[in-house]
Amino acid sequence: MTDLSFFHTPTSVAVIGASDNPDKIGGRPITYMTSLDYAGALYPVNPTRPTVQGLQAYPAVEDLPEVPDVAVVAVAGQAAVEAVGTCARLGVRGCVVMSSGFGETPDADGRRQQEEMLRAARETGMRIVGPNTQGLADFGSGAVLGFSTMFTEQPPADGPVAVVSQSGAMCSVPYGMLRRRGIGVRYAHATGNDADVSAAELAASVVADPDIRLLILYLEDIRSPAAVEELADVAARRGVPVVALSGGRSAGGQRAAASHTGALANETRVVDAFFERLGIWRARNSADLTAAVDLYLQEGARPAAGGGLAIVSNSGAICVLAADAAADHDLRLATFTRETRDGLVAALPAFAATANPVDVTAALMTDSTLFGKVLPVIGADPGVDACVIGIPVAGRGYDIPAIAADVSVFARDSGVPTAVAIAQPEVGEVFRAEGLAVFDDEDTAVASLSQVIRHAELTTAAAGRPRLSDRRPGASVSTLDEADSLDLLAGLGISTVAATRCRDVEATVAAFEARGGVPVVVKGCTSAVTHKSDLGLVRLGLADAEQVAAATADVLDIMARNDVTGGVLVAPMVRGALEVMVGAHLDPVFGPVVVLGAGGTAVEIAPDVRVLLPPFTADEARAAVASLRMAPLLGPVRGEEAADVDAWVDMAMRLGEEMVRPGSAVVSVDVNPVMLRRGAGAGATAVDAVVLAGDGATS
Repeated sequence: MTDLSFFHTPTSVAVIGASDNPDKIGGRPITYMTSLDYAGALYPVNPTRPTVQGLQAYPAVEDLPEVPDVAVVAVAGQAAVEAVGTCARLGVRGCVVMSSGFGETPDADGRRQQEEMLRAARETGMRIVGPNTQGLADFGSGAVLGFSTMFTEQPPADGPVAVVSQSGAMCSVPYGMLRRRGIGVRYAHATGNDADVSAAELAASVVADPDIRLLILYLEDIRSPAAVEELADVAARRGVPVVALSGGRSAGGQRAAASHTGALANETRVVDAFFERLGIWRARNSADLTAAVDLYLQEGARPAAGGGLAIVSNSGAICVLAADAAADHDLRLATFTRETRDGLVAALPAFAATANPVDVTAALMTDSTLFGKVLPVIGADPGVDACVIGIPVAGRGYDIPAIAADVSVFARDSGVPTAVAIAQPEVGEVFRAEGLAVFDDEDTAVASLSQVIRHAELTTAAAGRPRLSDRRPGASVSTLDEADSLDLLAGLGISTVAATRCRDVEATVAAFEARGGVPVVVKGCTSAVTHKSDLGLVRLGLADAEQVAAATADVLDIMARNDVTGGVLVAPMVRGALEVMVGAHLDPVFGPVVVLGAGGTAVEIAPDVRVLLPPFTADEARAAVASLRMAPLLGPVRGEEAADVDAWVDMAMRLGEEMVRPGSAVVSVDVNPVMLRRGAGAGATAVDAVVLAGDGATS
């Protein structure tokens, strides 16, 4: 990545298409920069006016007294293309092209013009943000290279948060939310079409700023996973949490493979896995982007590694509701030590509850020091990693400033991440003024604490993970029939059913008899049909030669009537405790993807799957299995032993290794069902498989 700091602290800025009207797109950057005391040179470019907003104007970029660091382009169409070309020839370092009507439209001329801009910039190394961008804003330097009206509605203030977004709206919305809560924002960048400088690349640049403590990121699509990996690396080195909302995937990334795996590993699941792998917290909506910001910014808070939650309130009902919220958000309540219980007994009235949750009761009204007495005792407990304080009712008769001060001292001195739930806005403002993270209710407070705790765990787990493989699917793909697919899996060391390929009834009966007459399955074996049961090509539980012969004749007849060539497979019926699945495919954007989950027909009706991006460890695969809805079924059940999860994990590991192996021709693999047996070392057997191979697979 190139150095993009000149976009943040340019020594000089030209505004091409500058307007004297501060409400026009070409007028707003000038208005913002003059009002925010931007220290660099500011050059309005307008061929029809001698001055613009009190500044000397110039008819063309060539007439400026110096080559500016950055040019803001606020003219449309071909004029914008020509302005970019001129800037490139003059040696301008970067252009922010606010004009629209280019690559974001279906118009061929617009796309051609965008490519023309890029060619001109690449010839000289000039960087372009946009086109179709709302622009960039650095409120530390006062360089506002954009036109967002939100900066007027919510006046800027420098602070420790950066917002970077491909969408202008999704830059303004979180900025506005944060500013309404009094949180300072240093960077508010919207990149638009990402034709050159991507949102991820720009985000990596702002995260490198030593004053930034949190990044809010919105990605319309993820075209370059490598750029996001680079961003995550920079953020991890600086210890900056990244909260991201991904609005979608590129059209290329949505091409589904011709398999269950391709459908199951859809864009949402893959992006989830990608962000989790990088230690990035994925928000689900715009409100999620900023919900926990106050907790991320809590001064002196240590990472809440263990997740033991303490609850303190002056209301028994809030204690109960907060405990319910903790269960809903998978947080465990801390179990207090004997020393903690003794300390609470000494600090509280005899009728107060001293177990966790702690109800200090309405005695808080007559003794405003109760929180100051109780909280240090709780904070010293080694099992307490986070704290929720609920104050549903306070007002006249309560010394609110004193209570807020005590809570603030506790949060600062203990380092325990602390969320305060207060329903009364005027009371909440007193606590916010003390630098505390205040929420409207206990559920929101607990949810935000859960996010910060889980995010810290993700970040720790992500440390040291290798980069993703660069294998991607090629143009040529062919489907192997089931026999060849099973052979390929066996070659990878995966246990498969002992199947025999047959061409006619006589061969099938002979194969059955050679197996000693055990019940078998007869299936059509053809590369032309991947979902054989849909066509009636699967017959189960065949126990004698007559049944085998009739089933074979019927299957071959169905294939002939449907112009499907091939033979049949004869395989023993495999009994297993559980049907599971494992699969893998090459995603056009992210490369190798492995999927594991519940198997059988349920895969299509109610998918219960997890996605892993190789390379991954066996422990990571086990954690994925443990997160499935079916996970309780894998343990000991009514006297039966636990399922051999290690055998399942081993299959996933082998597929992951093959998918990242240079020179592999495997594009997609479906193994469903896998018969997973109970008992240590009992193993798992793949009884059906479809493999797609591509000699054009690239790396």
